Amino acid sequence: MFKGKLGILGGGQLGRMLIQAGIDYNIKFKILDPDANAPCNAIAEFQQGKLTDYDTVMRFATDCEVISIEIENVNTKALKDLVAQGKKVFPQPEIIEIIQDKRTQKEFYKKHQIPTADFILVENKEDVISNKNFLPAVNKLGKEGYDGRGVQVLRSENDLNKAFDAPGLLEKLIDFEKEIAVIVARNETGEIKSFPVVELVFHPEANLVEYLFSPARIDNALAKEAQQIAENVIRSFNMVGLLAVEMFLTKDGKILVNECAPRPHNSGHQSIESNITSQYHQHLRAILNLPLGDTAVIASSAMVNLLGEHGYEGMASYEGLAECMQLSGVNIHLYGKQLTKPFRKMGHVTIVDNNMESLVRKANFVKETLKVKSA
Repeated sequence: MFKGKLGILGGGQLGRMLIQAGIDYNIKFKILDPDANAPCNAIAEFQQGKLTDYDTVMRFATDCEVISIEIENVNTKALKDLVAQGKKVFPQPEIIEIIQDKRTQKEFYKKHQIPTADFILVENKEDVISNKNFLPAVNKLGKEGYDGRGVQVLRSENDLNKAFDAPGLLEKLIDFEKEIAVIVARNETGEIKSFPVVELVFHPEANLVEYLFSPARIDNALAKEAQQIAENVIRSFNMVGLLAVEMFLTKDGKILVNECAPRPHNSGHQSIESNITSQYHQHLRAILNLPLGDTAVIASSAMVNLLGEHGYEGMASYEGLAECMQLSGVNIHLYGKQLTKPFRKMGHVTIVDNNMESLVRKANFVKETLKVKSA
């Protein structure tokens, strides 16, 4: 087993759950995050600092044998120089760089014949307006869009005033049946394993995942195709680590890759309770070049994101916890964030139940009952 120190750039909830999994393997963690009160600050060796500052990242990693990330907005030049020094960095810095910019990410899919929506690269708002005949489309910022930020739907010329005046892309608006995702892992020896497909439901206002169902309610042939596409993506990147691949299932039965994230992801939280191996254990296995775990589903599940309620900001308080905990199969995960604000991810709830009708009913109860407000 790994006896060194594992450095993680980012100390949010993904890092927190990674540490919780790593305790099972007796792994020593070191965390870098700009927020002194980040969710990881009290459960591992913690250093406050900017993830995008070259010198900060280089100093942080001095005593780490392996470095990984829980967010893409990091200094990749520092990570490349750490590799040159003999450190192991997974996912590889070159891959993080591609995924950091949605423009290069989409061009990568096109180059490697990975199915994705048609797109046009744009430099500014004027460029978007000059391509108005491409509408309806989604205007995405190339860099620094995250959790629904940096995305605008432009359905007609009346929406052009919402276009971003910065480098980005116009992506053809897809009339989809479902949004689905597959998490796939690859270790240094090239072993690849994907998790069963999950079905995502997005919040209509915040444009981030509100809840999901696992496994997705699609036929077996489509599920197998989605897993094969995800495995092709990680193989094309030659990536080591965990990759979340978000996709559209179109109304005519096609699967198109939307975006991917080279780290544990919101679409895999339910795996802690519902799969033989969780995404967090799998990420650790992949980056430490251990055999990958069995990804099979133990029980059907739903995951509900706990988002800060609209109109509340301040010290977080939780309503409805006791009522939800009375239900069989309900597992609550709070992220240790002291302050809430509208749509901030404060925790998640996994519900396991092999009866789909009961599972949906419990998920809706949790969604309507458990609220994050301010004290």
